[in-house]
Amino acid sequence: MRLELLLLTQLVATAFGATTVPPSIWNYTYPWPVQYFEFTSQRANLSMAYMDVPSQNTSYASNKTIMLLHGKNFCGATWEDSARRLSAHGYRVIIPDQIGFCKSSKPPAYQFSLQQLARNTHLLLQSLGVESTYVLGHSMGGMLATRFALMYPEQTSHLILTNPIGLEDWKALGVPWRNLDALYKDELATNYTSIRKYQQATYYVNTWKPEYDVWVNMLVSLYQTSPENIDFAWNMAQTTDMVLTQPVAYEFELVQPKTLLLIGTKDTTAIGKAWSPPDVQAKIGKYEVLGKAAAARIRNATLIEFEDLGHSPQVQDSERYHSALFGWLEGFN
Repeated sequence: MRLELLLLTQLVATAFGATTVPPSIWNYTYPWPVQYFEFTSQRANLSMAYMDVPSQNTSYASNKTIMLLHGKNFCGATWEDSARRLSAHGYRVIIPDQIGFCKSSKPPAYQFSLQQLARNTHLLLQSLGVESTYVLGHSMGGMLATRFALMYPEQTSHLILTNPIGLEDWKALGVPWRNLDALYKDELATNYTSIRKYQQATYYVNTWKPEYDVWVNMLVSLYQTSPENIDFAWNMAQTTDMVLTQPVAYEFELVQPKTLLLIGTKDTTAIGKAWSPPDVQAKIGKYEVLGKAAAARIRNATLIEFEDLGHSPQVQDSERYHSALFGWLEGFN
């Protein structure tokens, strides 16, 4: 019935002039087959790419599902290590690419909001018959996971946030607003050097391993060689505006599911820091403070900190990160 309703909605939207934005033709190999959820949103027929990884071991967590939400500088493919481990522990793993990202449609005209992306993701889960799921989000995906849990608490059995952005309201703390044209210009200037410099300073605490290059080159291909690189850059500018102007930090007390925060405290991520005055730069992005503050405000929250890791602890120290994750998950099995 739900799928029939979605198809009817698409037919009605097409009749009233909806345009079709096809899925991406970006040629990047994903670790599992990519499927597409087709739906209509904002007068556009869109395709949302996702991977649906089946459980490989039912002795651990039979009939449990976990959804992994990527960050702004990431794709579903970057969850490969975590997904393999979760699948081996008995979880069905659903990994979407959000609209505007990676293998999903990149609409040239779309109003990006955390609420809209959460609704898109909710509809994807409905189409797959998933009524309840663990939700794990990293970076922007953590901010989105929080909004998803606030909007769909009945569908979010547990919430896991890995170095989420949005733990503070940067705009209220003094980050100047930046218009979309300026943000778009910034995105168009993105290259290998700028990506690696940012990741080395923020994700990996000024260290570098050759295996990190795979994620740099993935982004380079999106920004520079993909046939859709112009629309991708525009969508990235829109999502920067989205996370800067749509804080979730004021609503942590409203989060209902049991929550785990996995925080690399060397992280200094703060949207808008690059164009902020020095006094604002000095007071934002302090994850050694932000993680504790968020955990204190979210009821039923557990905080695990990694004092020597940065924005991507699941990559920088995979064994330690996943040991902490599974230690928490096994408390519910």
